[in-house]
Amino acid sequence: MLLILVYFIYTPLFAQTTVHGTVTDSMTGTPLGGVIISGVNNGSVHTTTDGTGTFRLQTNTPLDSIRVSHTGYRSQKLPVSPGGMHISLHPMADLGEVIVSASRELQPRSEAPIAIQAISRATINETKATRLDMLINKVPGVFMVDLGNEQHSMAMRQPLGYNNLFLYLEDGVPIRTTGDFNHNALIEINQAAVDRIEVIKGPASSIYGSEAVGGAINFITPSPSPLPSAKLQAEAGSFGYKRAEFSASSSFKKLGLYTGGYFADQNQDENLHNNFRKAAITLRADYQFNNRTKLLLTGAYINYKTDQKGGIDSVRFYNKDYTSRYRFTYRKVEAFRLKASLSHQWNDNNHTNFILFHRNTSIGQNPFYSIGSIAGNPLKATGQINEDAFTSYGAIIQHSKKFGFLNAKWITGLSADFSPATYNARYIDVDVNSDKIYYDYTPTDSVLTDYKVDLLNTAAYTQFEINPAKRLKLVAAARYDRMDYRFDNHLPPGAYSGAPDASNHFDYFTPKLGLTYAFTQRNGIYLNYSVGFAPPNITDLYTGVQVPVLKPSSYNNYEIGGWLGFADGKGNVEVSLYQLDGSNEIISVKLANGTYQNQNAGQTRHKGIELGIRYAFNKEIYLRAGGTYAEHRYLDYIQQGDNYSGNYMGQAPPYMINSEISYKPSFLSGFRVALEWQSLGSYFMDPANTQKYNGFNVFNARMGYRFQSVECWVNCLNLANAVYATTVEKSAYGTQYRPGQLRTFNAGVAYYFYKKNNDEK
Repeated sequence: MLLILVYFIYTPLFAQTTVHGTVTDSMTGTPLGGVIISGVNNGSVHTTTDGTGTFRLQTNTPLDSIRVSHTGYRSQKLPVSPGGMHISLHPMADLGEVIVSASRELQPRSEAPIAIQAISRATINETKATRLDMLINKVPGVFMVDLGNEQHSMAMRQPLGYNNLFLYLEDGVPIRTTGDFNHNALIEINQAAVDRIEVIKGPASSIYGSEAVGGAINFITPSPSPLPSAKLQAEAGSFGYKRAEFSASSSFKKLGLYTGGYFADQNQDENLHNNFRKAAITLRADYQFNNRTKLLLTGAYINYKTDQKGGIDSVRFYNKDYTSRYRFTYRKVEAFRLKASLSHQWNDNNHTNFILFHRNTSIGQNPFYSIGSIAGNPLKATGQINEDAFTSYGAIIQHSKKFGFLNAKWITGLSADFSPATYNARYIDVDVNSDKIYYDYTPTDSVLTDYKVDLLNTAAYTQFEINPAKRLKLVAAARYDRMDYRFDNHLPPGAYSGAPDASNHFDYFTPKLGLTYAFTQRNGIYLNYSVGFAPPNITDLYTGVQVPVLKPSSYNNYEIGGWLGFADGKGNVEVSLYQLDGSNEIISVKLANGTYQNQNAGQTRHKGIELGIRYAFNKEIYLRAGGTYAEHRYLDYIQQGDNYSGNYMGQAPPYMINSEISYKPSFLSGFRVALEWQSLGSYFMDPANTQKYNGFNVFNARMGYRFQSVECWVNCLNLANAVYATTVEKSAYGTQYRPGQLRTFNAGVAYYFYKKNNDEK
């Protein structure tokens, strides 16, 4: 009897309160991962939702209400329901803590000692971007260069350029294999199936491997919605642009399904040679075996073709004469990706994720930059048609373990990627008229290049986190990569056909040390030392090269940063100061004949400051301001006998700014209007620092209105119709401008279907 009495007295003291449920987007019904669920009276009791929007919060103390908060959404305080809770969050401006996957796992921003920013679902929905650069450029310190019709290059802690210094991922898996980088890789992303974008600035090689030097961009696909939801969208714009987009999602007990895609098409005058089309679709299926085991299958297919129009000279540029000298040049991309991810939660402290992936990608082109004149015959020229293709078979396994002491956590993983790649190129005879228009071509039987390379990339990585003090977190990480290239030349080696058969390998050890210290719940700092590594690309190593001479490039990054939340909770400030020292940096050099070749620079230095401010003046007016001021110099660089040591690097603007102010009037719910400013400072066009481009200022305006299930919008890019170039390059043949869009209007309408649960909060 005494034991029974003790049991009834003490059991309530140790009984746990459990709150569980799902969190979704109120507009689309999509589940939200990384949402913070915390106790109102006890903020130390908290959890986050997983990729399906599901959460489970347990506490030994009574809990009568919870607070639900997520970046880009209005926070809510809700009473605890005895059964499962179905919570809808309403999108708003990006404020507050950013939940990211800096360690391949969800975590609070305050625990990641790196410069990182997320572009939320709310921002994606409101921007109505027709190209990814309209979203990526909102991140301070990043400028994605628009080269027309979704073609692009990137600048992130680097000059504007085409080199393999950036890693592009889809749900944490690279979309291309290491060693076969293409600066247009983001053509292979299905923009309609992006739920969130996470941008890591600076080297991330310790966790993601080589090429993650200037940064890494992770595109996250939407999770299936718990209830039926769908969207149909259509829009049209200036210069013959048309686009249709769709998505549909639902869950059936343990199975969740999602599909989304779009078709874009542009038809312009033949003299502009600027047509393109793209079709993209993504399928995703999630199967929840039980509370601990989940299988995720994702497939994506991209089919794309565009005219290549090239740059223009200064006279035509400033006269707004954007006609092309080419009538047949093109680029076409076909990409298929398939991924299976199996995750298992062994217990509260151990979690394993196993990924298998397959990629099949080809890029074919008739490039304008390979066309060369024939001496003595002004009506004839030569060119080439080429194709670069690879097929990948790969696996990643990662295990994370939590320890009972000092809140320690250990993450370790292995990866392997076998990707046979082929490259072939054939000569073409090009016809030129008296106006120097390249108007037609004739294929020939002359083979320029034909080879195969077996790429094998293997890696092991580990990361250890520890909290030696309550507000202090230390992170140590390291990764070892080995890249094996087995080159098989199907032609006799030569100046054009390439190197003789060879086997090459590159390996590198990339460590990282970092710490974060939280002064308060809203304010903190971080320190970071990291190393980045990039091997030569196979086309640079073997194409048109008799003896491979390129060396891998390496980078040491030193960084300090922090974040400050305003006392009223209406916004925050993030700042990063960095110095990135490169050795054997691979530089894209435009030769006297107009072609490009990559060469090693001895030493380079990139240093700068990045600043981002987000503030809501009230419920109606929201400000986002961000930019970078940086300096990019050659410390040791000799090119063709000319010493450029100490010079500024070409195409390296000292500052980049992207800021926006938006207004959502309370008297007209669902209406929004925003004005955005994009600015680039003046920069030298060449490493000799002989000529400058003055940079540009461009304003974009966006306006939209949603009433119940219908949304309509009008966007105006380049509101002032400024004449500007997204990039300018100088060579012995002159200066080439890649013109930005003149004033462009896009208008669209969308219909949303979302079935709500009757007990939804």
